[in-house]
Amino acid sequence: MQSDIGRKRSYHARTRNGCSVVCTVNYFCGSQTLTMSRLRKKACVALFLFTLFIFGTMMGLRTLKPSDGFSDLAPGMDLMPFVGERAERRQVANDVLASAGQSRFPSDTKVVFSNSGPEKSIFYDIHIFYYLWYGTPQMDGSYIHWDHVLVPHWDPKIAASHPKGKHIPPEDIASSFYPELGPYSSRDPDVIESHMSQIEASAAGVVVLSWYPPGVADEHGEPSEDLVPAVMDAAHRHRIKVAFHIQPYKGRTDLSMHDNIKYIIDKYGNHGAFYKFKSNTGKILPLFYIYDSYLTPPEAWADLLTSSGAHSLRGTPYDGIFIGLIVEERHKHDILAGGFDGMYTYFASNGFSFGSSHQNWKAIKAFCDGNNLLFVPSAGPGYVDTAVRPWNNHNTRNRVNGRYYETSLQAALSVRPEVITVTSFNEWHEGTQIERAVPKKTVTRLYLDYKPHNADLYLDITRRWAEQFSKEKEQWLM
Repeated sequence: MQSDIGRKRSYHARTRNGCSVVCTVNYFCGSQTLTMSRLRKKACVALFLFTLFIFGTMMGLRTLKPSDGFSDLAPGMDLMPFVGERAERRQVANDVLASAGQSRFPSDTKVVFSNSGPEKSIFYDIHIFYYLWYGTPQMDGSYIHWDHVLVPHWDPKIAASHPKGKHIPPEDIASSFYPELGPYSSRDPDVIESHMSQIEASAAGVVVLSWYPPGVADEHGEPSEDLVPAVMDAAHRHRIKVAFHIQPYKGRTDLSMHDNIKYIIDKYGNHGAFYKFKSNTGKILPLFYIYDSYLTPPEAWADLLTSSGAHSLRGTPYDGIFIGLIVEERHKHDILAGGFDGMYTYFASNGFSFGSSHQNWKAIKAFCDGNNLLFVPSAGPGYVDTAVRPWNNHNTRNRVNGRYYETSLQAALSVRPEVITVTSFNEWHEGTQIERAVPKKTVTRLYLDYKPHNADLYLDITRRWAEQFSKEKEQWLM
C-alpha cells in the first residue's frame, strides 16, 4: 500500500451559504491531528466572520424588501382602531364591471397627460403632497404644528410607558428631522417662494394641497384656506400646477363635498396654476384626491360621483377626476362602487397597509385597468413619526441614504401608472419630507439628517426619477 506520508490532497468544500472554499489537507503521521485542528479553527473563524457580514448586510437592507404582509396599522389608522373593526361593506360581485361614470375611459385606450413642461424640465405626471398647517409666533401669534402634542396610544397600558406633553419650539420641534428654513410659518411669502423653488428643482409638476374648507382645520392646527391664493400665485411663477387633497374634516359628507368642489372650482378654476386632467377623449377636468375616502359609505359617494346619483357632479360644470384612498383590499371595491375615477395609496411606508405594500401594486393596477380606473401609487423617502407617536417606532422605515426612496419609485414605475404621487414635500411629523433638512443638535435632541449627502438629496432623486418616468412612459405609449 502506498504511504500517505508527505502526500497533499486538495478538495472543494461547499459551505451552507453556497460559497466554495478550497481546503488543502496535509497528511503527516506526527502532525496530522494538530494541522487539521488549526485548519478547522481558521475555517470556523472565517465562516463566522463571513456569516456576520452577510447578516449585517441583510439587516441594513431590510427596509428595502417588500413586506410579506401587514406591519401592524398604517400610521393614519393608528388613531382610529375602530376603522378596522367596522362591519364589512357590501362588495361588488363582478370585479370587472365598470362603475357608472367611468365610460369616458375606454378600456382599450390609455389616459394621456400633458407629460412635461418647456424643455421637459418639469413633469406634470409627478404629484407631490404639500401641507400648509405650520405657524410661528412672528407670523401667526404662536407656534402651530411645530409644537404638536405627543399623541397617546389608545391602550392605557401602552400609553403609560411613553412620554406625554408637547414639543417646545424652536429647539424642540415635532419632527425627527430639522428643516433648513427652521420651524417656519406657511404664511411667510419667502417660505412659500422657497418651497415652490425647491419643488421646481425636483421637477415635480403638481403640488397637491392638503385642503380644509374655509374656517375649518385639523384638530392641532388653524384654518389655512386663505393661504391658497398665495400658494397658487407662487406655483404659477414656477410653472407648477396645483391640485387639491381634501381632508376628512368633521362633518364631511357627500353633500358637503358637493359644496366643497363647487367652492374650489368657482374660486380657483380659472387660475393659471389650477391643475386639470386631459383625457384622450379631449375632456379637461380638475383632479381631486380624497383622503380617508373609506370613512364615507360607497352608496353615499355614488350619489355624488355616478351619473344617476341624487346630487351627481357628473356632466355638470363641477365634474372632475376623483381619486379615493385604498388602505385595505376591500376598499378597491368600495372605490369602484362609489363612482370614483381611480385610487391612490398615500402612505410612504412599504408594508403599512394593503394599499401601501409594493407587492400588491401589480394586482391593484390590474384591477384598475379592468375597471377603467386610474391607479396612482405613492412613493416616499422613508417614514418616522415617533416625534408625535412615540409608541410607533416599529413602523419606522429607514431612508438608507436615499435607497429606500429609489426602491419605492422603482416599484411605482414597474406597474406603469399614469401618475405617481410623492409623499411628501413637507409632512415633517411623519418624516416623509423631501424638503431640505439640515443637521441639528441641541441639549436634549439629536435630529436625523441627510448626511453624508447634502440637503438637496431627495430633490435630486425626485428629478432623476421624474426624467426616467417620462422616458419610460414614452415607450409605453408608442
